[in-house]
Amino acid sequence: MSKPTALVVSAHSADFVWRAGGAIALHAAKGFEVTVICLSYGERGESAKLWRQPGMTLERVKAERQKEAEAAARVLNLHDIQFWDLGDYPITLSEASLFRLVDVMRAVRPAFILTHSKEDIYNHDHPAVTDFAQHARITAQAHGHRPEQKVLGAPPVFLFEPHQPEQCNWKPDMLLGIDSVWPLKRQAIECMAGQEHLWEYYTRVALQRGAQGARNSDRAMTYGEGFQSVFPHVVDSLV
Repeated sequence: MSKPTALVVSAHSADFVWRAGGAIALHAAKGFEVTVICLSYGERGESAKLWRQPGMTLERVKAERQKEAEAAARVLNLHDIQFWDLGDYPITLSEASLFRLVDVMRAVRPAFILTHSKEDIYNHDHPAVTDFAQHARITAQAHGHRPEQKVLGAPPVFLFEPHQPEQCNWKPDMLLGIDSVWPLKRQAIECMAGQEHLWEYYTRVALQRGAQGARNSDRAMTYGEGFQSVFPHVVDSLV
């Protein structure tokens, strides 16, 4: 029997850690095979610490960011991580890369997809990527696109938290408890040495979402992650 799968479409090589590391580790522990696509290394706009080093080059920055992300992937027990090197500030999302993602979606057949918020006034790569990912999902459902392949069903899409949600019109409608895997997420966060200034910020985010999760349920929760649904939930019961 095949294992359940999930797909994370990450604009930059650290985004999947900050925003969905808990969800990844949690579902990996449940037996999911989680695939992460890093479309960019974040080599221009998200690697300031590396660029301050004397003699730094673009290729060295990319290599360091890939090394960090691969270390985080091992901590989170990812099934697969891919680096597509599509540029950064701005990211370049071509028709060829769209069809490449369609092929991944049809091959992986994810039970759910995680990607970025629809708006981000501080980083235009992020909304470009969520539009790209959802366009790929729609194309993967199209019977006329590469009809020799099996079409994708309708996996739900959840948008993970942007850096400043209030400025991005992002409001979570799902709070995921990640207490059982928080040590793994924190360890993965600390793999991202190029953005050390964000380690404590995303720890505070996890504590905030955990407090909100506890407030909106009858469960004890210290750490959490928030997600925003794109499509309606189709359920068999309301409880």
